[in-house]
Amino acid sequence: MSRVSTVYLLTCAAIGVAGGALLWGAGWIAGAVFAVAPFLSVAGAGLWLLPAAVGMRLLERPGTALLIGLLSGLVAFPFLGASLWWAFFIELPFLVVLYRFYTTWQYFAGAAAVGLVYPILSWASFDLGSVPVGLQVTFFALTMASCLVGAGLGVLIGDRLRKAGVAKLARRRGLASRGMGRGAGPAGQH
Repeated sequence: MSRVSTVYLLTCAAIGVAGGALLWGAGWIAGAVFAVAPFLSVAGAGLWLLPAAVGMRLLERPGTALLIGLLSGLVAFPFLGASLWWAFFIELPFLVVLYRFYTTWQYFAGAAAVGLVYPILSWASFDLGSVPVGLQVTFFALTMASCLVGAGLGVLIGDRLRKAGVAKLARRRGLASRGMGRGAGPAGQH
């Protein structure tokens, strides 16, 4: 195994373990809140995006969000499926462009996608059909805001770790040399 692979895997493991500890607490708290105030439980939905967003932003390598989702889920085992599901939405915008570039907007696109999909898929769990339209809109807005904040916080933490020199050896190299590194799109736009 090369030194780069080892550093990459150890970095993912560290983020995954920290993320798993966060998700363990967030999962149990959300479950308790759901029992008394179901709508408020989605206020923390963005936390599920955080570990994957941090890792993807820091390392900018294919599969990173899913690997960290898996590792986080193994730490918070009852929430393994949920951890992978949420991480998929961070990975998706990069997969769509075949990992050709890594821009900030891609994190928010993934967050917006899950912010829309989650309320639809959980419609029955929250019995959204039985509440007034205004509360349905509030539910969607709260979920969307939480997801966007979670992804944004992941980007911020990833940027801070990068600036501090964390995992420098494990990062993708080819993109920066082509002018398409973190935050830059094909035309160099942020």
